[in-house]
Amino acid sequence: MSKQALVVRGGWDGHMPVETTDLFVPFLREHGFDVRVEEGTRVYADRGLMDTVDLVVQVNTMSSIQDDEFAGLQRAVLGGAGMAGWHGGIADAYRDNADYLHMIGGQFAHHAGKDPAERTGEQSDNYIPYTVHITDYGRTHPITQGIEDFDLVTEQYWVLSDEYNDVLATTTQEARPWDAWNRPVTSPAIWTRQWGEGRIFVSAPGHRLEIVESEPVRTIIERGMLWAAR
Repeated sequence: MSKQALVVRGGWDGHMPVETTDLFVPFLREHGFDVRVEEGTRVYADRGLMDTVDLVVQVNTMSSIQDDEFAGLQRAVLGGAGMAGWHGGIADAYRDNADYLHMIGGQFAHHAGKDPAERTGEQSDNYIPYTVHITDYGRTHPITQGIEDFDLVTEQYWVLSDEYNDVLATTTQEARPWDAWNRPVTSPAIWTRQWGEGRIFVSAPGHRLEIVESEPVRTIIERGMLWAAR
């Protein structure tokens, strides 16, 4: 019997929810999943369908979720469905739902920008060079094993999180003359979390298609989806 993957996408178009999720649908099918794609969260309230789901892949930035929709999603994860996603599609979704934030384990707070003198009002104002550092735990985890520290030029997420996360990689935001903070701050960049019987996987890198296409981000997301699935 095939495994069932549900892709839920939407929200802010700047994160390219259609293009980024379309990239991974063939991979999931090649690995034995029947894939259903939904352009919004109403499907989470369908108890009969959610009972069959082995993996939820969500890219749905800055949206809202109804109480019955979140209840259905939470019930599925607690029962053993995995949940995976990247960037704002999972870590900046449903800001007004504290229980969702608790389940995911990390909330976008900020992405640092370039020197104000270099900004033009485009998304690229927040594209800065930084390093993703694999943790000692990450070097032994199947999602990130064999992957070395890597550099990106994209949005660098400052993530509010807690110690229940199993952190596979981190990134450190330096303090620059124009920033409000006065010392470096390290945040999770890639993490997992056990929630009931379900597994959560989050990659903060993944702002646009060119980032999730790049290596090793693509491999990390592919491994993360397989790891999270029931």
